[in-house]
Amino acid sequence: MAGNVHYLIVPGWQGSPDQHWQSHWQRVLPNATRVEQSDWMLPDRQAWVAELGRSIVRAPAPVVLIAHSLGCATVAHWAASASAAALSRIRGALLVAPADVERQGCPEPLRNFAPLPVAALPFPSLLVGSGNDAAASQQRAEWLGRQWGSEVTILQGVGHINVKSGHHHWDQGFAFLYRLQTLIERRARRQA
Repeated sequence: MAGNVHYLIVPGWQGSPDQHWQSHWQRVLPNATRVEQSDWMLPDRQAWVAELGRSIVRAPAPVVLIAHSLGCATVAHWAASASAAALSRIRGALLVAPADVERQGCPEPLRNFAPLPVAALPFPSLLVGSGNDAAASQQRAEWLGRQWGSEVTILQGVGHINVKSGHHHWDQGFAFLYRLQTLIERRARRQA
């Protein structure tokens, strides 16, 4: 898959620091870049969705999205409003540790991303949640995955799948990227 797709890393709130698995993946995956938001600390839904859209248009090949936390909400909002031409550039999305911006006690800067879109994504997606993630309960991650039409995997005891929970390289995560490739190929065969 590497030669004919562009991997677009979609970080969440506060960005993904150098030690974060998204930064590691950007370094090791061929043809990978990241969405660079103008304000990582005070995310504005409209600005973040627009920047994601611009990054997708600029990508030199069809895109596989690799989103974390608030990046997952950004992808869902973008997909809900994007043109058919823009959507056709997306091969699939890996959605890791989605942030439930509707949860009790959600940090104030994230609340403008509510309500979350609940329409099925128009491309293959795989959602990886956690059984002990403060940003989204297992039940909410599973529910969001169902709404978005994603294949869902819940890992136990992995927190928010970020630097704080010890996920620096997260090489195990590549198995989910390979699984997503299988879903993409299966859809391509059905549409052939």
